[in-house]
Amino acid sequence: MGESKAANASDLRRALAQGDAMLAGIEPILGHLLSAPDHSLFSDEIVARVRGMLADLARQVLYNQAEATGERGRDAFAERHGEALVETFQGSSALLLHCHALAIEWQLTQRLEMEAGLDPVLTPLLQKIIADSDPTASSAGMAALAAQARFAQSQRRMELPLGELPGDLFHQTLLSWRHYCGETRSEAVTRAEERLRSAYDESAGRQVLLARLLSLAGGSVGRGALLLDDAGVAIFFTALAGGSQQPRELAILSSHERQIVRMALGLHASGLGPERIDEVLLRLHPGAAPVTGLDAIGQGEARDLLLDASHRLGQG
Repeated sequence: MGESKAANASDLRRALAQGDAMLAGIEPILGHLLSAPDHSLFSDEIVARVRGMLADLARQVLYNQAEATGERGRDAFAERHGEALVETFQGSSALLLHCHALAIEWQLTQRLEMEAGLDPVLTPLLQKIIADSDPTASSAGMAALAAQARFAQSQRRMELPLGELPGDLFHQTLLSWRHYCGETRSEAVTRAEERLRSAYDESAGRQVLLARLLSLAGGSVGRGALLLDDAGVAIFFTALAGGSQQPRELAILSSHERQIVRMALGLHASGLGPERIDEVLLRLHPGAAPVTGLDAIGQGEARDLLLDASHRLGQG
């Protein structure tokens, strides 16, 4: 019996490693496709959405630069420099991964709206939290609702507000802009960067608000946060990332059909039972075979496997 469990656990490790190999190749390929006309390996929608988000980030930065330096016509200024700055931003694998994950998240959000009529903003679980008798949880629910509404609007426009970037990516994006400007950047550009930094508030971003929501409403939410048709995509991935201690981007990418073992391990690490795990996997991939071997490892071991995989991918 012990040998059988060890074999099953070994099979899970091998399957996860195969998935890691695929994920490791995504961002270099995506970076190439954003600069090339042929992107048959990725859907047109995903590539266009990632490109749109990068272009929007560049536009926001360049508008700020134009205003600080007294340029006439910020649109013309952004048009002149936009493509080159986007190419600079594409050099950040972390930023590419983040934008790619957001595009996948929105794609799945649209799919559930089409297939199950699930509202992209106000899901059943979020309704329940907003109606909670605890005013703190209810208030957190309203803040998350507003943030998700902004996310939906931005994704429909293929945009990404600078203020929605996680703190490390916000910092990295401004450093990329600084590098683009070169050593000859003016004091006005330096002041413009300082202004952007002083206006930035990571705690007001959607990811932080969703995580705070789950923290405050934990008792009333329970395992419902890990059920797609109840929680909705945004809360589901936030709960999965928190429960499995993975970066949210990797939790989102585990929804790919070739990452089914990573998804199963993440759900197991988050405390979801076998039947519920099968329900989630079938919801995502109706034709997928069940993942075997999960009963051979505990939640902690599943979490450790994912942590090791994250480190191999440079995301730990």
